[in-house]
Amino acid sequence: MNYEQALDKLFSLHQFGIKLGLDNTRKLLKHIGNPEDKLKTIHIAGSNGKGSTASFIASILTEAGYTVGLYTSPHFVNYNERIRINGTEISDSYVVEFVKKNNDFIDAESPTFFELTTAIAFQYFAENGVDYAIIETGLGGRLDATNVLKSIAAVITSISLEHTNILGNNLISIANEKAGIIKRNQKVFIGSIPSEAKNVIINKAVESDSEYFEIDKLVTLSKNLGILHNRNSEIKISNLPLLGEYQIKNASLAVLTIVNLFPKIDHLFILNGLKNVLKNSGLQGRYEIYNNSPKVIFDSAHNSEGIELFLEEFKNDKNNYFKSNLIFGSMKDKNVEDILKKLSIHFDVIYVTEIEYERSLKMRELINIGEKLGLKVKQLKNPALFISKFIKSNNGEVLVVLGSMYILGEIKKSLLLNA
Repeated sequence: MNYEQALDKLFSLHQFGIKLGLDNTRKLLKHIGNPEDKLKTIHIAGSNGKGSTASFIASILTEAGYTVGLYTSPHFVNYNERIRINGTEISDSYVVEFVKKNNDFIDAESPTFFELTTAIAFQYFAENGVDYAIIETGLGGRLDATNVLKSIAAVITSISLEHTNILGNNLISIANEKAGIIKRNQKVFIGSIPSEAKNVIINKAVESDSEYFEIDKLVTLSKNLGILHNRNSEIKISNLPLLGEYQIKNASLAVLTIVNLFPKIDHLFILNGLKNVLKNSGLQGRYEIYNNSPKVIFDSAHNSEGIELFLEEFKNDKNNYFKSNLIFGSMKDKNVEDILKKLSIHFDVIYVTEIEYERSLKMRELINIGEKLGLKVKQLKNPALFISKFIKSNNGEVLVVLGSMYILGEIKKSLLLNA
């Protein structure tokens, strides 16, 4: 079995969809020796911001000299991006050997793609003796495959209406699912969350005899600055390599987590961790400037809250251009009507696209939603070619590529292949 065959095997498991519940994951982890029991983990859930917050935490610990595993999803271009140690992706050979060694079990038990990828990550981190593993949930929290962990801390970044067909159709139901990652006698870190959802998380922390920390009470947030009031000192969070006012919140939540879990970490390591987050985590697609002139921006905002956060930052850029163009793609479980309504105010031309993936919303459906709203949206079958031509035009316009990470990743992969 070579790497391509191993990936084909992994991706074929997408056909089993999303299976919320922990029994299959526990069976798989027992089969490979329960590597999760050897890990010290920080577990992160949230509707938006969990990938960035996880990356900031991992980067700070890396700068402080720890060996740090980072598990995030989905990937942008390469599968290996999901699993990193101190910024370095898992090797092709490790993925191949894991799939080959466990091939009979995979055929017999049919784990999902995410269950198997989670098991690979846990085994890889355990075998490489990481000091800490920073683990991002895939979907929800309570029944997510990653929730077999005995974590040392839970971080919940945000709560908004998403995956309502699975997690519930109101903020309280969704908060209950996210709060499911909280374990007994640990520390819980809470981002800027609506009060009704925050109360659910606080109640869960209290029931679990867990100490909780609220960013809204411990960090002063302004447009481009977060100030953490830490005992007798302050830590100022600003000038991040990730653009967007919302990244100040994500970075501040990461710093709040670090100073309370690792009080002896020098502030210099914290500041260097924030500064070097791209190098230490490989983070992509967060208001990422893909090209400067003309400006092409990639952003993985994929739900209503994420779109609002993106637009707050984009307003600062928009007036520099006489025309704003958008390429948008979405998964089926998003409130696309609300998203398109918000986006239409800020873009002159909206193109919609899709990928070959069972959860991808088809262009025809996107166009129908646009027509229902009285919007003219255009279908775009080859976004990578469109972007390449746009870059060559240098016409003073701006192009934003926005939506699901799956779709952005396919576009970036095509751009790289044709470069």
